[in-house]
Amino acid sequence: MVEYSTTITIPEQCQTLNYFRYTGAVDTSGTRWLSADEQLTWRAFVGTCHAFFAAVDAQLQRDTGMPLAYYEILVRLSEAPGHTLRMSQLAEAASASKSRISHAVTRLEERGWVRRRDCPTDRRGQNAELTDEGYAVLVAAAPGHVEQVRRTLFDPLTPEQVRQLRAISDSILATVGSPPPCEDGESCPGIPEPSPHPGPAVTR
Repeated sequence: MVEYSTTITIPEQCQTLNYFRYTGAVDTSGTRWLSADEQLTWRAFVGTCHAFFAAVDAQLQRDTGMPLAYYEILVRLSEAPGHTLRMSQLAEAASASKSRISHAVTRLEERGWVRRRDCPTDRRGQNAELTDEGYAVLVAAAPGHVEQVRRTLFDPLTPEQVRQLRAISDSILATVGSPPPCEDGESCPGIPEPSPHPGPAVTR
């Protein structure tokens, strides 16, 4: 978070150190400090992201009893061939560590929404598979989730602002880059092709 400093007194440079209550001397040469407008934009962006995702998560917790992170896992599996992904692929798709995704899948297994299976071509690997019950839960949760996203993200914006948001997001993502690739191999061969499932398309 960008904050004002008690040690850097030039207004356009008073941005970072007071947050840590740092009072020592600092070499600020070469630092590309934010302008006043940029700093306001940065804080608005961070605050908006926190508030938006907190609201989306709260709706899912309230109406379905699952956090956004679990919903995202179910969505990723629903979009995969055979509703199945290797655990490492799932971690990559969800931008989560392997340990975090393993913990989440364990919780989803306890609910009967996901099952783990050994990879038929690699004894070291495991696949996560969306169960029929998990798919039904996802379909039931989707309408409320979509309404929350529409109400808090799209309704306040004009069509032109939506296009601008997409362009801005693409530009930032191009600079930040994609998450690191899966660490323990490519996709697991032998995963069946998806069987058709009735029901509405599910948004992420």
